[in-house]
Amino acid sequence: MTRQERALCVAGTHGKTTTSTILAHLLQSSHVGTNAFLGGISNNYNSNLLLNPQSNLVVVEADEYDRSFHHLTPYMSVITSVDPDHLDIYGTPEAYREGFEVYAGLVQEALVVKHGAQLSLDGVRAKVYKYCGAWDGQGNTPDFYADNICVSDGTITFDLAGQVPVAGCRLGVPVWVNIENSVAAMAVALLNGVTPDEIRAALASYSGVYRRFNIHINTPQLAYVDDYAHHPTEIEASIRSIRRLYPERRIIAVFQPHLYTRTRDFAEGFRQALSAADELVLLPIYPAREKPIEGITSEILGGKVVQKNELVAYVKQMLSISDRPVAIITLGAGDIDRLVPEITKALTK
Repeated sequence: MTRQERALCVAGTHGKTTTSTILAHLLQSSHVGTNAFLGGISNNYNSNLLLNPQSNLVVVEADEYDRSFHHLTPYMSVITSVDPDHLDIYGTPEAYREGFEVYAGLVQEALVVKHGAQLSLDGVRAKVYKYCGAWDGQGNTPDFYADNICVSDGTITFDLAGQVPVAGCRLGVPVWVNIENSVAAMAVALLNGVTPDEIRAALASYSGVYRRFNIHINTPQLAYVDDYAHHPTEIEASIRSIRRLYPERRIIAVFQPHLYTRTRDFAEGFRQALSAADELVLLPIYPAREKPIEGITSEILGGKVVQKNELVAYVKQMLSISDRPVAIITLGAGDIDRLVPEITKALTK
Protein backbone atom coordinates (compact mmCIF):
# COMPACT_ATOMS: atom_id res chain seq x y z
CA MET A 1 0.00 0.00 0.00
CA THR A 2 2.75 2.48 0.88
CA ARG A 3 4.53 1.75 -2.40
CA GLN A 4 1.37 2.26 -4.47
CA GLU A 5 0.19 5.49 -2.82
CA ARG A 6 1.84 8.56 -1.34
CA ALA A 7 2.20 7.33 2.23
CA LEU A 8 2.14 9.83 5.10
CA CYS A 9 3.51 7.71 7.94
CA VAL A 10 3.57 8.55 11.65
CA ALA A 11 6.24 6.82 13.74
CA GLY A 12 7.47 7.25 17.30
CA THR A 13 7.30 5.72 20.75
CA HIS A 14 4.37 7.92 21.75
CA GLY A 15 1.58 9.77 20.00
CA LYS A 16 1.41 7.73 16.79
CA THR A 17 -2.31 7.02 16.88
CA THR A 18 -3.42 10.47 17.97
CA THR A 19 -1.12 12.29 15.55
CA SER A 20 -2.05 10.09 12.59
CA THR A 21 -5.77 10.42 13.39
CA ILE A 22 -5.53 14.22 13.62
CA LEU A 23 -3.61 14.26 10.33
CA ALA A 24 -6.21 12.07 8.63
CA HIS A 25 -9.00 14.34 9.87
CA LEU A 26 -7.24 17.51 8.70
CA LEU A 27 -6.77 16.03 5.24
CA GLN A 28 -10.20 14.42 4.92
CA SER A 29 -11.93 17.64 6.05
CA SER A 30 -10.08 19.64 3.39
CA HIS A 31 -10.14 19.80 -0.38
CA VAL A 32 -7.16 17.39 -0.40
CA GLY A 33 -8.76 14.24 1.06
CA THR A 34 -7.00 11.04 2.10
CA ASN A 35 -7.13 7.34 2.74
CA ALA A 36 -6.06 6.15 6.20
CA PHE A 37 -5.19 3.03 8.19
CA LEU A 38 -5.13 4.11 11.83
CA GLY A 39 -4.06 2.40 15.05
CA GLY A 40 -7.24 3.33 16.90
CA ILE A 41 -10.90 4.10 16.34
CA SER A 42 -11.45 7.71 15.26
CA ASN A 43 -14.37 9.25 17.11
CA ASN A 44 -15.09 11.46 14.08
CA TYR A 45 -15.52 8.49 11.73
CA ASN A 46 -16.25 5.62 14.16
CA SER A 47 -13.61 3.60 12.31
CA ASN A 48 -9.87 3.15 11.91
CA LEU A 49 -10.24 3.00 8.11
CA LEU A 50 -10.83 5.86 5.69
CA LEU A 51 -11.21 5.21 1.96
CA ASN A 52 -11.19 8.05 -0.55
CA PRO A 53 -10.78 6.98 -4.20
CA GLN A 54 -10.24 10.63 -5.19
CA SER A 55 -6.98 10.84 -3.21
CA ASN A 56 -3.59 9.19 -3.73
CA LEU A 57 -2.57 9.93 -0.13
CA VAL A 58 -2.71 7.34 2.64
CA VAL A 59 -2.07 8.05 6.33
CA VAL A 60 -0.40 5.08 8.02
CA GLU A 61 0.67 4.46 11.60
CA ALA A 62 4.27 3.21 11.35
CA ASP A 63 4.78 0.77 14.23
CA GLU A 64 8.32 0.05 15.39
CA TYR A 65 7.44 -3.23 17.14
CA ASP A 66 9.38 -6.12 15.56
CA ARG A 67 10.88 -3.54 13.15
CA SER A 68 7.73 -3.72 11.01
CA PHE A 69 8.11 -0.06 9.94
CA HIS A 70 11.23 -1.02 8.00
CA HIS A 71 8.92 -2.60 5.41
CA LEU A 72 7.17 0.70 4.62
CA THR A 73 7.89 3.19 1.85
CA PRO A 74 7.06 6.59 3.40
CA TYR A 75 6.53 9.57 1.10
CA MET A 76 6.47 11.82 4.17
CA SER A 77 6.77 10.92 7.82
CA VAL A 78 6.52 12.23 11.35
CA ILE A 79 8.76 10.88 14.12
CA THR A 80 7.21 11.94 17.42
CA SER A 81 9.73 10.47 19.89
CA VAL A 82 12.39 7.79 20.29
CA ASP A 83 12.15 7.00 24.00
CA PRO A 84 13.32 3.37 24.37
CA ASP A 85 10.62 0.69 24.34
CA HIS A 86 10.22 -2.91 23.13
CA LEU A 87 13.58 -3.89 24.55
CA ASP A 88 12.45 -7.51 24.28
CA ILE A 89 12.89 -6.98 20.51
CA TYR A 90 15.72 -4.44 20.27
CA GLY A 91 17.79 -5.40 23.31
CA THR A 92 19.24 -1.96 24.10
CA PRO A 93 18.10 1.68 23.91
CA GLU A 94 20.85 2.30 21.34
CA ALA A 95 19.54 -0.46 19.07
CA TYR A 96 16.02 0.95 19.44
CA ARG A 97 17.12 4.38 18.27
CA GLU A 98 19.11 2.80 15.43
CA GLY A 99 15.85 1.20 14.28
CA PHE A 100 14.37 4.68 13.88
CA GLU A 101 17.46 5.91 12.06
CA VAL A 102 17.07 3.09 9.52
CA TYR A 103 13.40 4.01 9.15
CA ALA A 104 14.21 7.72 8.71
CA GLY A 105 16.45 6.81 5.79
CA LEU A 106 13.45 5.29 3.98
CA VAL A 107 11.50 8.57 3.86
CA GLN A 108 11.43 10.06 0.37
CA GLU A 109 10.13 13.63 0.46
CA ALA A 110 9.82 15.21 3.93
CA LEU A 111 10.60 14.12 7.49
CA VAL A 112 8.96 16.02 10.37
CA VAL A 113 10.89 15.24 13.57
CA LYS A 114 10.24 16.25 17.18
CA HIS A 115 12.62 19.04 18.16
CA GLY A 116 15.28 17.62 20.48
CA ALA A 117 14.78 13.95 19.58
CA GLN A 118 18.02 12.02 20.15
CA LEU A 119 18.27 10.78 16.59
CA SER A 120 21.05 10.87 14.01
CA LEU A 121 19.71 12.07 10.67
CA ASP A 122 22.95 11.66 8.69
CA GLY A 123 21.46 9.07 6.34
CA VAL A 124 18.24 10.94 5.63
CA ARG A 125 17.63 11.94 2.01
CA ALA A 126 14.29 13.70 2.65
CA LYS A 127 13.99 17.37 3.63
CA VAL A 128 13.94 17.55 7.45
CA TYR A 129 11.59 19.80 9.42
CA LYS A 130 11.67 20.14 13.23
CA TYR A 131 8.54 20.69 15.32
CA CYS A 132 7.47 20.94 18.95
CA GLY A 133 4.58 22.05 21.10
CA ALA A 134 5.57 24.99 23.29
CA TRP A 135 9.12 25.97 22.30
CA ASP A 136 11.40 26.77 25.26
CA GLY A 137 13.83 28.85 23.23
CA GLN A 138 16.57 26.22 23.41
CA GLY A 139 18.48 25.37 20.23
CA ASN A 140 17.56 26.47 16.72
CA THR A 141 14.04 27.73 16.13
CA PRO A 142 11.78 24.79 15.09
CA ASP A 143 10.15 24.93 11.68
CA PHE A 144 6.71 24.48 13.27
CA TYR A 145 5.75 25.18 16.89
CA ALA A 146 2.88 26.42 19.07
CA ASP A 147 2.86 30.00 20.32
CA ASN A 148 0.46 32.09 22.42
CA ILE A 149 -0.96 29.00 24.12
CA CYS A 150 -4.02 29.74 26.26
CA VAL A 151 -5.79 27.27 28.57
CA SER A 152 -9.08 28.68 29.84
CA ASP A 153 -12.46 27.22 30.89
CA GLY A 154 -11.65 23.78 29.53
CA THR A 155 -10.46 25.01 26.12
CA ILE A 156 -6.97 25.24 24.61
CA THR A 157 -6.10 27.73 21.90
CA PHE A 158 -2.77 28.55 20.26
CA ASP A 159 -1.14 29.94 17.14
CA LEU A 160 0.94 27.75 14.84
CA ALA A 161 4.23 29.59 14.33
CA GLY A 162 7.16 28.96 12.02
CA GLN A 163 7.28 28.31 8.31
CA VAL A 164 3.52 28.53 7.71
CA PRO A 165 1.77 30.53 10.47
CA VAL A 166 -1.82 29.62 11.33
CA ALA A 167 -3.38 31.90 13.94
CA GLY A 168 -6.37 31.14 16.15
CA CYS A 169 -6.18 27.35 16.42
CA ARG A 170 -8.50 25.64 18.91
CA LEU A 171 -8.16 22.02 20.02
CA GLY A 172 -11.34 20.00 19.65
CA VAL A 173 -9.95 17.69 22.35
CA PRO A 174 -8.41 20.06 24.92
CA VAL A 175 -5.53 17.95 26.20
CA TRP A 176 -2.11 19.55 26.66
CA VAL A 177 -0.19 16.81 24.82
CA ASN A 178 -2.49 17.29 21.82
CA ILE A 179 -0.85 20.66 21.18
CA GLU A 180 2.34 18.86 20.22
CA ASN A 181 0.50 16.10 18.32
CA SER A 182 -1.52 18.70 16.43
CA VAL A 183 1.54 20.73 15.43
CA ALA A 184 3.08 17.63 13.83
CA ALA A 185 -0.15 16.78 12.01
CA MET A 186 -0.65 20.38 10.89
CA ALA A 187 2.88 20.52 9.48
CA VAL A 188 2.31 17.46 7.26
CA ALA A 189 -1.16 18.67 6.24
CA LEU A 190 0.23 22.07 5.22
CA LEU A 191 3.05 20.40 3.26
CA ASN A 192 0.34 18.55 1.32
CA GLY A 193 -1.68 21.61 0.40
CA VAL A 194 -4.28 21.97 3.15
CA THR A 195 -5.03 25.66 3.67
CA PRO A 196 -4.79 27.52 7.00
CA ASP A 197 -8.56 28.10 7.04
CA GLU A 198 -9.18 24.38 6.49
CA ILE A 199 -6.67 23.59 9.25
CA ARG A 200 -8.46 25.82 11.78
CA ALA A 201 -11.91 24.41 11.06
CA ALA A 202 -10.83 20.77 11.06
CA LEU A 203 -8.75 21.02 14.24
CA ALA A 204 -11.71 22.50 16.13
CA SER A 205 -14.00 19.69 14.92
CA TYR A 206 -11.57 16.88 15.79
CA SER A 207 -13.20 14.69 18.46
CA GLY A 208 -10.43 12.29 19.43
CA VAL A 209 -9.59 8.60 19.38
CA TYR A 210 -11.11 5.79 21.39
CA ARG A 211 -9.08 5.35 24.62
CA ARG A 212 -6.87 8.37 24.00
CA PHE A 213 -7.72 10.60 26.96
CA ASN A 214 -11.46 10.04 26.64
CA ILE A 215 -13.43 12.05 29.22
CA HIS A 216 -16.40 9.92 30.36
CA ILE A 217 -17.59 12.00 33.34
CA ASN A 218 -17.05 15.71 33.85
CA THR A 219 -18.92 17.30 36.77
CA PRO A 220 -17.83 19.84 39.40
CA GLN A 221 -17.26 17.02 41.90
CA LEU A 222 -16.01 14.17 39.72
CA ALA A 223 -14.13 13.69 36.46
CA TYR A 224 -13.34 10.30 34.95
CA VAL A 225 -10.83 9.95 32.09
CA ASP A 226 -9.64 6.78 30.36
CA ASP A 227 -6.33 6.65 28.47
CA TYR A 228 -4.27 4.05 26.59
CA ALA A 229 -0.96 5.25 28.11
CA HIS A 230 1.27 2.28 28.96
CA HIS A 231 4.84 3.65 28.86
CA PRO A 232 6.30 5.85 31.64
CA THR A 233 6.61 8.90 29.38
CA GLU A 234 3.00 8.52 28.21
CA ILE A 235 1.75 8.10 31.76
CA GLU A 236 3.67 11.17 32.90
CA ALA A 237 2.06 13.17 30.06
CA SER A 238 -1.44 11.87 30.87
CA ILE A 239 -1.23 12.69 34.58
CA ARG A 240 0.26 16.10 33.77
CA SER A 241 -2.63 16.75 31.37
CA ILE A 242 -5.29 15.82 33.93
CA ARG A 243 -3.54 18.04 36.48
CA ARG A 244 -3.70 20.99 34.08
CA LEU A 245 -7.40 20.40 33.40
CA TYR A 246 -8.33 19.84 37.06
CA PRO A 247 -5.63 21.58 39.15
CA GLU A 248 -7.58 21.65 42.43
CA ARG A 249 -8.76 18.04 42.43
CA ARG A 250 -7.48 14.89 44.07
CA ILE A 251 -6.01 12.71 41.30
CA ILE A 252 -6.58 8.95 41.51
CA ALA A 253 -4.65 6.90 38.92
CA VAL A 254 -5.63 3.32 38.14
CA PHE A 255 -2.95 1.52 36.11
CA GLN A 256 -2.80 -1.92 34.53
CA PRO A 257 0.84 -2.66 33.57
CA HIS A 258 1.24 -4.18 30.09
CA LEU A 259 3.88 -6.93 29.63
CA TYR A 260 6.24 -8.38 32.21
CA THR A 261 9.30 -7.27 30.25
CA ARG A 262 8.14 -3.66 29.98
CA THR A 263 7.31 -3.60 33.71
CA ARG A 264 10.78 -4.99 34.49
CA ASP A 265 12.71 -2.78 32.08
CA PHE A 266 11.02 0.50 33.07
CA ALA A 267 10.03 -0.12 36.69
CA GLU A 268 11.76 2.99 38.01
CA GLY A 269 10.26 5.13 35.25
CA PHE A 270 6.80 3.81 36.06
CA ARG A 271 7.26 4.55 39.76
CA GLN A 272 8.33 8.12 39.04
CA ALA A 273 5.52 8.79 36.55
CA LEU A 274 2.80 7.28 38.72
CA SER A 275 3.99 9.13 41.82
CA ALA A 276 2.54 12.32 40.30
CA ALA A 277 -0.94 11.08 41.23
CA ASP A 278 -2.30 11.57 44.74
CA GLU A 279 -3.50 7.95 44.94
CA LEU A 280 -2.38 4.94 42.93
CA VAL A 281 -4.36 1.75 42.32
CA LEU A 282 -2.77 -1.10 40.36
CA LEU A 283 -4.22 -4.10 38.57
CA PRO A 284 -2.17 -7.27 37.97
CA ILE A 285 0.14 -7.20 34.93
CA TYR A 286 -1.57 -7.90 31.61
CA PRO A 287 0.70 -10.54 30.03
CA ALA A 288 -0.36 -10.29 26.36
CA ARG A 289 2.12 -12.54 24.53
CA GLU A 290 4.42 -13.18 27.50
CA LYS A 291 4.86 -15.73 30.26
CA PRO A 292 5.37 -14.55 33.87
CA ILE A 293 8.85 -13.50 35.00
CA GLU A 294 9.79 -14.43 38.53
CA GLY A 295 9.72 -11.45 40.87
CA ILE A 296 8.03 -9.13 38.35
CA THR A 297 4.55 -8.18 39.56
CA SER A 298 2.53 -5.00 39.91
CA GLU A 299 3.65 -4.78 43.53
CA ILE A 300 7.12 -3.55 42.48
CA LEU A 301 5.54 -0.30 41.27
CA GLY A 302 4.07 0.61 44.68
CA GLY A 303 0.43 1.50 45.28
CA LYS A 304 -2.54 -0.65 46.21
CA VAL A 305 -2.97 -3.77 44.05
CA VAL A 306 -6.53 -5.00 43.55
CA GLN A 307 -8.08 -7.61 41.29
CA LYS A 308 -10.24 -6.54 38.37
CA ASN A 309 -13.42 -7.74 40.03
CA GLU A 310 -12.60 -5.60 43.08
CA LEU A 311 -11.74 -2.38 41.26
CA VAL A 312 -15.13 -0.65 41.02
CA ALA A 313 -15.97 -1.19 44.69
CA TYR A 314 -12.50 -0.03 45.76
CA VAL A 315 -12.68 3.18 43.70
CA LYS A 316 -16.16 3.97 45.06
CA GLN A 317 -14.80 3.50 48.59
CA MET A 318 -11.95 5.94 47.86
CA LEU A 319 -14.45 8.50 46.58
CA SER A 320 -16.58 8.20 49.68
CA ILE A 321 -13.73 9.33 51.94
CA SER A 322 -12.33 12.09 49.71
CA ASP A 323 -12.47 15.58 51.22
CA ARG A 324 -12.41 17.42 47.87
CA PRO A 325 -13.45 16.94 44.21
CA VAL A 326 -11.77 14.03 42.45
CA ALA A 327 -10.38 13.27 39.00
CA ILE A 328 -9.89 9.57 38.20
CA ILE A 329 -7.82 8.31 35.28
CA THR A 330 -7.56 4.68 34.16
CA LEU A 331 -4.38 3.84 32.27
CA GLY A 332 -3.08 0.83 30.35
CA ALA A 333 -2.98 -1.07 27.06
CA GLY A 334 -4.34 -4.42 28.29
CA ASP A 335 -7.99 -5.26 28.90
CA ILE A 336 -8.68 -2.48 31.40
CA ASP A 337 -10.86 -0.91 28.71
CA ARG A 338 -13.45 -3.64 29.37
CA LEU A 339 -13.97 -2.15 32.81
CA VAL A 340 -14.55 1.39 31.57
CA PRO A 341 -18.35 1.04 30.96
CA GLU A 342 -18.82 -0.52 34.40
CA ILE A 343 -16.71 2.17 36.08
CA THR A 344 -18.57 4.93 34.25
CA LYS A 345 -21.97 3.49 35.18
CA ALA A 346 -21.04 3.04 38.83
CA LEU A 347 -19.53 6.51 39.19
CA THR A 348 -22.45 8.16 37.37
CA LYS A 349 -24.83 6.63 39.90
